[in-house]
Formats: sequence, C-alpha cells, structure tokens
Amino acid sequence: MDRGPSALSPEARGRALDSLAANGSDELDVLVVGGGVVGTGVALDAVTRGLSTALLEQRDLASGTSSRSSKLIHGGLRYLEMLDFGLVREALRERGLLLTRLAPHLVRPVPFLYPLTHHVWERPYVGSGLLLYDAMARLGPGEAGLPRHRHLTRRTVARIAPDFAPESIAGAIRYYDCQVDDARLVLTLARTAAAHGAQVATRVKVTGFLREGERVVGVRARDLEDGRDLEVRARVVVNAAGVWTDDLQDLVGGRGSLHVQASKGIHLVVPRDRIRSEAGFIVRTETSVLFVIPWGRHWIIGTTDTPWDLDKAHPAASRTDIDYVLDHVNAILREPLDHDDVVGVYAGLRPLLSGESEPTSRISREHTVVTPVPGLVMIAGGKLTTYRVMARDAVDAAGHSLATTGAGVRESISHRVPLIGADGFETRTNQRVQLARRSGLHVARVDHLLGRFGDLVDDLLALVEQRPELGEPLDGADDYLAAEVVYAVTHEGARHLDDVLTRRTRISIETFDRGVRAAPRVAALMGAELGWDDARRADEVDHYLRRVEAERQSQTMPTDQEADEARVKAPDIV
Repeated sequence: MDRGPSALSPEARGRALDSLAANGSDELDVLVVGGGVVGTGVALDAVTRGLSTALLEQRDLASGTSSRSSKLIHGGLRYLEMLDFGLVREALRERGLLLTRLAPHLVRPVPFLYPLTHHVWERPYVGSGLLLYDAMARLGPGEAGLPRHRHLTRRTVARIAPDFAPESIAGAIRYYDCQVDDARLVLTLARTAAAHGAQVATRVKVTGFLREGERVVGVRARDLEDGRDLEVRARVVVNAAGVWTDDLQDLVGGRGSLHVQASKGIHLVVPRDRIRSEAGFIVRTETSVLFVIPWGRHWIIGTTDTPWDLDKAHPAASRTDIDYVLDHVNAILREPLDHDDVVGVYAGLRPLLSGESEPTSRISREHTVVTPVPGLVMIAGGKLTTYRVMARDAVDAAGHSLATTGAGVRESISHRVPLIGADGFETRTNQRVQLARRSGLHVARVDHLLGRFGDLVDDLLALVEQRPELGEPLDGADDYLAAEVVYAVTHEGARHLDDVLTRRTRISIETFDRGVRAAPRVAALMGAELGWDDARRADEVDHYLRRVEAERQSQTMPTDQEADEARVKAPDIV
C-alpha cells in the first residue's frame, strides 16, 4: 500500500528525527512542543501558512487531555449561563466549521434532552437560553447541519427515554450538539499537518532550550525510544504542552506569566442497553452539569471537576469520583446504575489558567497566548472545540517573533483546510453498499470505517484486499478489524500496545475486560510491523495488563492520594 506524505510510519518518524537533528543552519520557522489537539492544530496552522514546521511529543499523540475529554464539540451551555457569550459564540462557529467543512467524517450531530424538574420557571428559563444558543449558531457556518431545539412534554419524554424516572421530570427540551473521537481528531490533525509538509515525531522529550542571549533558538531533546540526544533549532518554539506548561516554563528559568492548574474530570462508560433513550441528556449537579452521551454501543457519563496536583501523566479516578457520577445520574433514572454496569473508566486533566481564587469549576476556559522571552510562545487554556482558534492565535504570536527576523507570515487559512479523510467522505458514504460488496465486508463494517477514517477507508479496504485475514474482527473486541491495528502502525504513528488499545481504538474502555483478551493478538499484529521479537511482545502485553490492573485498583480507592499511589505502580513502558 502506498504510504503518502500523511502517513506517520516508523520510517517517517526516523526521517523526521534525522532531519531535525541535522538541520544546523537550515533552522525551522516553528517548532511545536506538545502533541495534543492544540499542538497538532498549531502545526497544521503554521505549515499551511508556508512556515517550515515540526512537532515533538514526549509520549503519544493525544496521550494527555486530548484523549480523555467528554468527546463533545459544543458551544457550552454552561458558559452561556455564566454569561460568557464570546466563548459560546466562538465555539459554535467552530462547531459549524468542523461539522460541515473541516471534519465531517469525524464530527457528527448528537441529540440531547435537557430534563426539566420544575413546573413553572424552568421551561422559559432554559428555553430562552437554548433559543439564544440556536440563534448564535445561525450566525456561523453549519447552521443547517443541526436541527433547532424543541420543547417536549412529559409524555413525549417517556416515549423517547423510557428509562427516565417519571416522577423526577416535568418534561424536557431536546437540542443538538456534536461529538467526536477526540484522539482521532488529534491524529487526523497531525496527519494533515504531515501531508502539508510538517515533520512529526512522538516519544521525544524536550529536556531544555537552546538560547542565544535572551532569545530561544530551539530545544534540546531526547528520543525516548533509543536514548539519542539531539538539538533542534527553530526561529520560534511554541509550547502547547497543556497541563505540562509550567514544567516547560521552568526550563527557561520560570520566565513567563502562565500558570496552569490541572482540573480532573472522570468519565464512566456503560452499555447502551442499560439506559433506554434515543438521545443523550444532561443532569444538573451542585456545581455544573453531567452529560450522558451516546457512544456507539455505549454511553459516556461525565464529568467531574476537581483540582489535581498529583501525577499528570496518569490521573486516577477514585471510587469517590465514580460514586459521585453514579449518584447524580441515578437521580433521574428508573433503574439505577451500579459499579457492575461500568465497562470503562477514564480520567483526564483540563489545563485551566489559574491565579484566581475560584474553584476549578468556575475558572474560565478561555485561552491565553504569551511570549515570555523572544523566540518562545506559550499557549494554555481553551477547550477541545476551539483548538483551531487557539492554534491560529499562537501562530499569530509566533509571526510577531518571526517578523523581527525578517520573515513575513501570511494570514491563517486553517478554516479552509479540510482534514484528511474529509474531501471524499460524502461520496464514499453514498457508495457504502458498493464498497461493502467489493470488499466482502458487511455494510455496518464499512460504516464503522467511514466514521473513523472518512475517504481514507480506501486504504483500509486495499489492505484487506491484499491481506484478507486482516478483514477479520479482533478476538475480544469485535467492533474493530485486524486491519485497523496494522494501519495504526503503518500510517498512524502507533508504537506501543496501549497506543492502539487506548487511542487508535477505544478497546480499553469499550470492553468489560478493558482489552485484556485482545491484547496478545494486537501485540502480534503490531510486532509483525515493528519487528518485535517474542520477548518484546510479551513485555508489551505484560505492561498493558499491569496498567489495567493498576487502573482497576485505583478505582477502588476512596481518595485521590490513594488512587494515585495505586495507578503509578504501572508507569509508561518507555
């Protein structure tokens, strides 16, 4: 199979590192540190402006916050209630762009019910808010892609969501937002940036900055796969490290005005048949709202919002967190959920700008860009939906630094650059039956691939045609094909077993055993592409099993401290 410029293959990673290590006087325009949604967005924005660009990530793409969100592309009703109209308007505009132009293959509409529990004042109050929400969306692109909100009686709600406890609600309002597999969005951003000429390398840790006087002129880094040290020169370095922002800021002597506070949010995954409802819904809590989100054959339920100052790489969900989510969602259900219903649990950290005395649930999600020293741009805050705006602002700031070196920077065009997989998505969707017939796969399998890869489905079908055995589902995770594992290595930058089980797929949260049964087969498929011997395959499987066990143990602990101590017993394999 042809591995085009977007393929994040092992060979492409090696070429990128060799090129960066040897760049010498041919320095980059922009070097991005951080492979989450903001960092990959910065890389795409920069390279499509004509700037030579590279991205370094110390772990895997989206391995931090950007794979552990609520997986929603939304305006944020919560921020409307906080009167943050600018943030809501901006987010709704980005929602429209992603849905209709940039990533229609990844972003899809999802209906929500806003249950009403008070008979008199709540319907006009919530209804006026949703009326404003829809009106603000109509000012941006993509309005036609989503239906407007609709008021529902208690009887209609009983038909749409029969598992709602009838005595707990007085009716509901149905409205629409969008959802996305956040890790796949990040991966697709990285591949799109690579397709336009950016160099991308994961498992590379920045250990220091290169300086000429006060100016930052690059970084020192270490390839965590083979221990090689390298120096990468760049006219501007953009720190998009999220909750690790302060750590990188310390490498320049703490120079900078950004201080990021980590807020932990946990999510539960339960089988779809445990809650009978045709739509997701919202549950009000004391400080925020809880989303119950349709997710294929499952529901995602979350989130919490509590300060976290322990291990940033592996935030842990405690039993207290899980009980909190279950208690609040059960307040509206006819048949309560319990711990045995939970298939998967994941915890992520939001990078919130601190310096305020407010609790984390009140800190704004608006982002900030600063240039603490010449040649270094730092960006933090924001939310998944507005990644493109954050990226644009960061590259604009980089442009000011580049201007002092005599380089001009064009305006951002990222709002007009579809992500790979988008261009032929509608055509391939219309051809889904023919694709199924030609490939021998069921139409439902083709739909699954289209929703993950868009028009890159051709790559997967070609792989199955060349190697028919890869058209078989994975044992223990039959929603996914063996071809998707191989493709994750050859085109999507996967280098370790948990890269595939937790981010390229969602096997780790979508199966009751959390991917334990699938692990040996996935490791064998990966190992054949990466040249692993028997010992290496066994190490990868053993590490994954220890990770699952550590997560399970952490989720039985009553406090954050105890949960963290249990989780860190299984550190990263690198």
